[in-house]
Amino acid sequence: MNCDNSEEIFPVVDAAGTVVGSATRGECHGGSMLLHPVVHLHVFNSKGELYLQKRPAWKDIQPGRWDTAVGGHVDYGETIAEALRREVREELGITEFTPEAVAVYEFRSERERELVHVYRAVCDGPVRPSGELDGGRFWSVSEIRENLGKGIFTPNFEGEIGLILD
Repeated sequence: MNCDNSEEIFPVVDAAGTVVGSATRGECHGGSMLLHPVVHLHVFNSKGELYLQKRPAWKDIQPGRWDTAVGGHVDYGETIAEALRREVREELGITEFTPEAVAVYEFRSERERELVHVYRAVCDGPVRPSGELDGGRFWSVSEIRENLGKGIFTPNFEGEIGLILD
């Protein structure tokens, strides 16, 4: 069975994003509230539809919910731009895209704190979800709006939707 690597090393950052230390995934996701950076990419096609990934049941955070097209942790020693390119390639097989920075914000849940770097891009090429995901698909904006607040999407995604839609 797949599972997240609880020993993976993440940078710990301050509110400005400056690295101040490191910790394992298990520590960061275990209620320590250590602030760690993540990247999100919202992928639109030229028709204005938004690609969402389905989180697999084995994920330690928000299993089985629909989420941002790409979401991943920054590895210790990696820049935000490097993490974004790596995660997009690993999760969706996309290598050619032009990211547009949208926002940086702190997300807090009962288990963790993330410094989220949000980007968007338009991509009409093939999307090939990896084995890290339970697939994904393009959603119309109206379909997304109809399903908000019903427990279908992750809290992160629901919080970001207003940032990325025109």
